[in-house]
Amino acid sequence: MVKLTLYGIEISPPVRAVKLTLAALNLPYDFVKVDLMGRAHLLPDFLKKNPQHTVPTLEDDGHFLWDSHAIIAYLVSKYADSDSLYPKDLLQRAVVDQRLHFESGVVFANGVRTISKPVLFFNQKVVPKERKEAIIEIYDFVETFLKDHDYIAGNQLTIADFSLISTIPSLDVLVAIDHAKYVRISAWIKRLEQLPYYEEANGKGIKELIPMFKQTNFTFESD
Repeated sequence: MVKLTLYGIEISPPVRAVKLTLAALNLPYDFVKVDLMGRAHLLPDFLKKNPQHTVPTLEDDGHFLWDSHAIIAYLVSKYADSDSLYPKDLLQRAVVDQRLHFESGVVFANGVRTISKPVLFFNQKVVPKERKEAIIEIYDFVETFLKDHDYIAGNQLTIADFSLISTIPSLDVLVAIDHAKYVRISAWIKRLEQLPYYEEANGKGIKELIPMFKQTNFTFESD
């Protein structure tokens, strides 16, 4: 019997990407909340599980994995009945991998984290205008990726969609998506919202994130 435990918090986009994947695979799991604000991730017990002290962290039969991209690829490779979410075809897989690296290195690292960390953890009130510009550039890229495709890496749902649908609506909390300009992004988000497990795995966490940022009253630096 599968025994999985996911450590994290629901406001975390990478945690939500894993929750989406687990739901898509219909895998049962225990969810253990990690109080990042209370620095629970720095306690010795958690450091034994993940010396990088990040969430999500997944426990599978006594083995620990971290980084959402590694986790979701692992889950599909091990537990999925087909390869549709993470194709075995090398070219198709390379496109999915590229989108995952884009989410990790550009969307999350250069978008979400550069604002969330100083604002939520260090009470920064004014964010440099280039951070807003970086998010708009991310929207431009994603809109291009969706040209002639319903999904982020082609014409079928993949783990790349799970990864990016966790972060793009989270960026929308910081810099509102212009739905008139980003028509494909808007349609893609609505398409993903129709998944039967979307609200529980992702939507709920986004809703929790909104008041957290609103109460900080942060603003972007003016020109």
